[in-house]
Amino acid sequence: MFHPPAPQPAASSGIPALRDRLARRAGIRATLRDLFDGRGFIEVDTPVLSVEVLPEAHIDPISVAVDGPDRPVHWLQASPEALMKRLLAEGSGPIYQFAPSFRAGERGAMHDVEFVLVEWYAPGATLDTTAPLLEAICQSVLGTRGLERLPCRDAFREHAGVDILSATPADWRAAGRRHGIAAVHGQEDSVDGWFERLLSEAVGPRLGRGGRPTTLELWPAAHSAFARIDSEDPRLARRFELFVDGVELANGWEEDTGRDLLAERIDEANRVRSAAGRPVLPVPHRLLEAHGPTMPRGVGAALGFDRLIMLAAGATSIDAARPFATGRA
Repeated sequence: MFHPPAPQPAASSGIPALRDRLARRAGIRATLRDLFDGRGFIEVDTPVLSVEVLPEAHIDPISVAVDGPDRPVHWLQASPEALMKRLLAEGSGPIYQFAPSFRAGERGAMHDVEFVLVEWYAPGATLDTTAPLLEAICQSVLGTRGLERLPCRDAFREHAGVDILSATPADWRAAGRRHGIAAVHGQEDSVDGWFERLLSEAVGPRLGRGGRPTTLELWPAAHSAFARIDSEDPRLARRFELFVDGVELANGWEEDTGRDLLAERIDEANRVRSAAGRPVLPVPHRLLEAHGPTMPRGVGAALGFDRLIMLAAGATSIDAARPFATGRA
């Protein structure tokens, strides 16, 4: 288990706090490396800049005119997902990395324009075989015990009083009123919008309490992202999010490796973006080409490294986990 460093003396005020912050960050990084290396993963690095970006409905990537305004833009990656999947298709086997990631317009206690993800891909893995790794990460860094695995449907019934598979728009509106949550203007009947609002304000903050992390599993198919659909219940997707003390720490899924389905979901993400007034993003053809016979099935996951350090420090903002926030860089 990671042990925080003892405070070190210094000649001037402020330096001990910085030194301890840097030591905690380095120590947790080393702990995670030991966990992944010991399980047969290889640490990799993928480019921060790429000519392709993976379109997602609610994430705005940052474009960079590398070769001038008259040439095609490059993109700062919102996550290393697309490039790591291309490595998988070429036979990398289990891989992980500490990836600088970038998202426009995101700034708050839990977000920033630039941050670090710990992302990993495990060919052959399932939600069942991923759970022990998530438990080990939390225990080694945060000192937690055990792992609660909670179906998304059960969590919403218990904490929001709504059935995610049968609720009508009226049921969702009523659940919002009970929790004092208002719909986004113009989206009063949007089931997807209500799901996201209730997850972030009523369900998620109640998960992972009492020193026992929670994985919220089996999401509605409409929120599958790039997860495969459950073979026993096509209304559900094989996706999870990990919560500790009400904080979303990680998310992932059993990957769907079908090229046509990936293209459909990219098109749908762009339709959502267009409807919300966001720019449509270019199709990542190299990623699509990688989805074929050589792309292995398995689990991909991403963990907020800064959030993990924040939790280890007992803080409430990721600024406590880093020497520089975006505004100070």
